[in-house]
Amino acid sequence: MAIYTDAVCKLCRRERQKLFLKGTKCYTEKCPIDNKNYPPGQHGVSRRSKISEYGVQLREKQKVKRIYGILEKQFRNYFEKANRQKGVTGENLIKLLERRLDSVVYRLGFAPSRKSARQLIRHRHIHVDGHITDIPSYLIAPGQLIKVRDKSKSLDIIHNSLKRVKEGTYPWLTIDKASLSGTFLHIPERADIPLNANEQLIIELYSK
Repeated sequence: MAIYTDAVCKLCRRERQKLFLKGTKCYTEKCPIDNKNYPPGQHGVSRRSKISEYGVQLREKQKVKRIYGILEKQFRNYFEKANRQKGVTGENLIKLLERRLDSVVYRLGFAPSRKSARQLIRHRHIHVDGHITDIPSYLIAPGQLIKVRDKSKSLDIIHNSLKRVKEGTYPWLTIDKASLSGTFLHIPERADIPLNANEQLIIELYSK
């Protein structure tokens, strides 16, 4: 499976905003976006600011892809699936991405970033409805229980990350910090998802 292996802080600088890809570092003064808020590369500082309509749409797509840690082929598949569903395609797309197991584990606070959540899942630390699920792209359905495996409950990364999330932060999830578990109550509404993105630009790009 293809994965991105370069420095993720470059991605935030390219989009000129925090994408929260580095976990706890993103909340400290060590975050490069705070003192290098210009695109990476030799011409990052002098690059012209005016871009075309296509460029604006492309940057929005790249931003959302990078936030959720998805490469182009898989992202395109999500778009096509969202387009087949009833409702607004852009909202359907974001809802599908939020249903991914790695995103749910991150929202529950079991991991400091989606990348870390994928590692926990692949290393078989996460149960879904009592069964080990090691596929980060697994789509969670309403009513399913996500829980840290008993043998993994002592992991420091989980307990340190839990401090980031307060119960009730995400209305489509319930979190039980004592048992290190959470329930996916329902598919979230777009207005409830804290994502600074204009998904309509992505739909326009793919619809050309």
